[in-house]
Amino acid sequence: MTTIWFLIGIFALVFIIDFSETASRMGGLPKYTAFSGLVMTVLRIPMILMQTIPFVALFSGMAALISLNRRYELVVTRAAGVSVWQFLRPFAIGAFLFGVLAVTVLNPIAAWGTRQAQVLEAEWGSNKKSSGSGIPWIRQRHDGDDAIIGAKAVEDEGTRLLNVSIIHFDKDGRISFRQDADSAILKDGYWELNNVLETRSGELPRRSPSAQLETNLRQEFVQESLEKPDSVSFFSLPRKIEAAKSFGFATEPLETQLHSMLSLPLLLVAMTLIAASVSLKFSRFNQSRAVILGGILSGFMLYVVTVLVKAFGSSGIVPPFVAAWLPVVVAMSLGATILLHQEDG
Repeated sequence: MTTIWFLIGIFALVFIIDFSETASRMGGLPKYTAFSGLVMTVLRIPMILMQTIPFVALFSGMAALISLNRRYELVVTRAAGVSVWQFLRPFAIGAFLFGVLAVTVLNPIAAWGTRQAQVLEAEWGSNKKSSGSGIPWIRQRHDGDDAIIGAKAVEDEGTRLLNVSIIHFDKDGRISFRQDADSAILKDGYWELNNVLETRSGELPRRSPSAQLETNLRQEFVQESLEKPDSVSFFSLPRKIEAAKSFGFATEPLETQLHSMLSLPLLLVAMTLIAASVSLKFSRFNQSRAVILGGILSGFMLYVVTVLVKAFGSSGIVPPFVAAWLPVVVAMSLGATILLHQEDG
């Protein structure tokens, strides 16, 4: 119940902040409405909740243990001869199951919501970069035409791109002209561009309702090139990794994401151990300040380490397995060491 209340509180806080940010950033777009802004916020909240899951496990564990301490229940439990490892077992099992639910239920919802939010933003006509993400690009060479293609969103399994920019190069590698289109649909051997604005050096921009761009790209190649690891469901990650390998793409970001999801349940168990290390000391009234400060510092340090090491894993500097599991091992070792020192001397 404590975990549920924490999730509801975070949901409400994130909803208010994200809706306000969306309204200020996209309120001037022609297709934006207050209702569509609410839909956008609801679609993005699951992904934000996924980032806060370790903190929810940490603070809900702290709150539950403090409550038991203040009611003398842990005192009675210790007096009955039950060790800390025994009465923490239900907490650890609950944290593990919470992590399993987050990976198998919340993550697919978050991945789907992230893709839909990107599609909505592209359909509204936003030309601004989303926070923390840029436009992905792919390159194609066909019949002497060298071009790079960027899109804000991918639909229909890679066959439809939204808010598309195409830059063409001549034989000397210099930019020859640029095409901007509302959408690009992958047909058999060509891209069908809609509402195209073509810009050439020394000429006025020319707009046309449609245009065709010949290509030898396949649907799977486009999808693997433009899709981000965060927008891939946990159950689809192994297949995506194999597909990326077959096309010669770097698989480190996808592998890091897969190992991060696999390690999440044990990370929540580690958070439970850290919560116990700062919450088990008995104090009837004057415990909250030190406990809250210790929990915040522990959570902040873990967040920084997790984000930093995951970035190293995604860039290939650190092996993905090490990048995902190192914070888990460090957090679990830290919590277990402190508990051993406090309880067993």
